[in-house]
Amino acid sequence: MTPEAIEGYGVRLRPCHLADVPEMVAGCADPEIRRFMPLLPDPYDSDAARWWVTEGAPAAWAAGGAAYTIADPASDRLLGSIGLTRLSAERATYEIGYWVGAAARGRGVATAATRLLTERAFAAGAARLELLTRTENVASQRIALACGYRHEGVRRAAGADGDGVRQDLIAWVRLADDPPGPLARLLPDLPDGRLTDGVVTLRPVELADTDALYRLHSLPEVVANRVPPVAPERAALARRCRLAASRWLAGEAADLAIVDAVTGAVVGGCALFYDEPATGQAMIGYSLLPEARGRGLAARTVRLVAGWAFGIGVARLWVGTRPDNVASQRVLERAGFRREGLLRGRLPGPDGARVDSVVYGRLATDEN
Repeated sequence: MTPEAIEGYGVRLRPCHLADVPEMVAGCADPEIRRFMPLLPDPYDSDAARWWVTEGAPAAWAAGGAAYTIADPASDRLLGSIGLTRLSAERATYEIGYWVGAAARGRGVATAATRLLTERAFAAGAARLELLTRTENVASQRIALACGYRHEGVRRAAGADGDGVRQDLIAWVRLADDPPGPLARLLPDLPDGRLTDGVVTLRPVELADTDALYRLHSLPEVVANRVPPVAPERAALARRCRLAASRWLAGEAADLAIVDAVTGAVVGGCALFYDEPATGQAMIGYSLLPEARGRGLAARTVRLVAGWAFGIGVARLWVGTRPDNVASQRVLERAGFRREGLLRGRLPGPDGARVDSVVYGRLATDEN
């Protein structure tokens, strides 16, 4: 790649120059940018910005990568920065990274710049591009999907924060021969961000739900139906809540908080796991806090999730219950599920025992 300016999708990518220094300082001092780029110099001042323009960016080009300013085509003023790091010359593999200043966010600038540089890199001979995001950087993960990058997995402890604490990174990858355009999601966003029937509301799980979900999953009757039947640690529930948005984007699971539509209180949890995308099959799990039971909220929850799942293309839903969990079986029957059979010893039980599972299923073609 060579450092001439390129333009498209409403942005200009050009080499950095000293006139960018004030905007670079403002951008790289932004707490939101520093949260996801903790290794930037602190404080990020004009000396740091001038070093990047005169030494850092030229070194990136000399190493076979790229270092561009993202500029407004009309004014040529800096909106952000984007670049490539060559990971392997032999494998023609690069890592792409970017930041966008606060004033330019929400306008598709990062998506436009990533799409433009991706096309330029492949035209110049790149075979594989990697975009690594922090687990909580949901905005960047959405950009990856919009630019056709596929979720490839979690790289454990691949990053570090400013204190040297190792952090997991999620790998999003695009190959030169991948089809163009945004990547279709297995699990789209909920319409208007939620599902509701006026009595119960389902919304994506958030970190603030940790305490409620920890209380829920620590109840003995809920623990008995966990796999394995062991009470979770609070840190594990917090991690689940922190990763919920990322797992949703990756198409692994739609993790939902069950909320009383009148009071706004979290009263339970529900999740849809897309366990067999190739066959169009997904699994539902759910549980309620004691104060919410006996009000029909579980059946309402299952109906809402099933309606949404069938609407996004799921063909078959299934739920497994312990044979003695009669209350859950009644919920499923009220929600239109049919008992399909008994799987002997399917689940791990306490003290090394095995527990049977009663399977209920519902098809998209079944009558309500």
